[in-house]
Amino acid sequence: MTTPRPTAELSAHEARRIALRAQGFLGAPDRRAGVRGVLRHLGAIQLDTISVLARSHELVPYARLGAVGRKTVEHAYWRDTHAFEYWSHAACILPIEEWPHFAFRRRAYRDRPHWHHELPEGVYDQVIKQLRTEGPLTATELGGAKKTNDWWDWSGTKVAVERALMYGEVVCVERRGWKRVYDLAERAVPQELLHDELDDAECLRRLVRLAGQALGVGTRADIADYHRLKGEQVDAVIDDSGLVPVTVEGWGRPAWADPAALETSPRGRHRTTLLSPFDSLIWERARTERIFGFSHRLEAYVPKHKRVYGYFAMPVLAGGHLVGRVDPAREGRTLVARQVTLDGPKAVPAVAQALVEAASWVDCTDVRVERVDAPDLREPLVRELARATA
Repeated sequence: MTTPRPTAELSAHEARRIALRAQGFLGAPDRRAGVRGVLRHLGAIQLDTISVLARSHELVPYARLGAVGRKTVEHAYWRDTHAFEYWSHAACILPIEEWPHFAFRRRAYRDRPHWHHELPEGVYDQVIKQLRTEGPLTATELGGAKKTNDWWDWSGTKVAVERALMYGEVVCVERRGWKRVYDLAERAVPQELLHDELDDAECLRRLVRLAGQALGVGTRADIADYHRLKGEQVDAVIDDSGLVPVTVEGWGRPAWADPAALETSPRGRHRTTLLSPFDSLIWERARTERIFGFSHRLEAYVPKHKRVYGYFAMPVLAGGHLVGRVDPAREGRTLVARQVTLDGPKAVPAVAQALVEAASWVDCTDVRVERVDAPDLREPLVRELARATA
């Protein structure tokens, strides 16, 4: 592919601030738009089963809006069909108006020749019939989610209903105790959106544009990763996506930016907060290292003896930089910082502030620090926490 002549040259500092503003961490948050505004602004919020302080889809709006009620978060996603769950960057919550733009992926799933799970004959039609006659149901209510206790050992019913979700015939309309509640798309998705009429190119143009807007500025790999597109899919549409080519100091590769992000210099207050490891600001490791000089890795699936930062280490954002990380836990109404890593003494006040705010959000009245990687910073952190909670 031939890269067009860049329209702007950005310093690394400018690119970082553009990225922070695009992700909702620089400037005043749009509290009136609330959680639904965050979802539409980001275009995708990743789901994950891990819950430490809260689940990741709750942590993402909290990081941008502050102490938004957890019931408010749930209602914003699953009430009145404002969103749908589908495969984007991973399993994600997506704004319902983007349903037509995932037609390319639904078609690809329908044409897929091989699957990990076998679909027993007749079960798919039975699941659709049952949903049509009985209304929204969980996989258990449909006949059982698993054959054994192994998480991957799905029942035929679970295979069928998840396949129907991938095909776009079924959607998740709410969560009960983290279980999906399924219903027919024809009932749940607004009729004006319930179609697969857009061709692949139109779908891809839209998703590339949305990724560019959510990132502010990104490389080809950054943009492709946002909705897990292939590089060649990005190449095919990026010239017509509305994004503009730029160069960024130190990136060493072509980049594209949202033209609106280049119109004004990013200004405003920086957010200080704990970040979910699945937050879209940092979910792509190479980009996170390139922009913030911060090596980010989720260690939940790493054997305990090999972990460096902890099971669910949450990066701490402050002043537009990643200044440390905290591996949290909860014991009753105490937020426990099991392991804290600090980027020097200057990070202590910010980490303390982030811990106190997070504790208040999850109804904890106390913060206890266990281990600090730099032992000489443990007492300053404890003193700062005491000062912040006094």
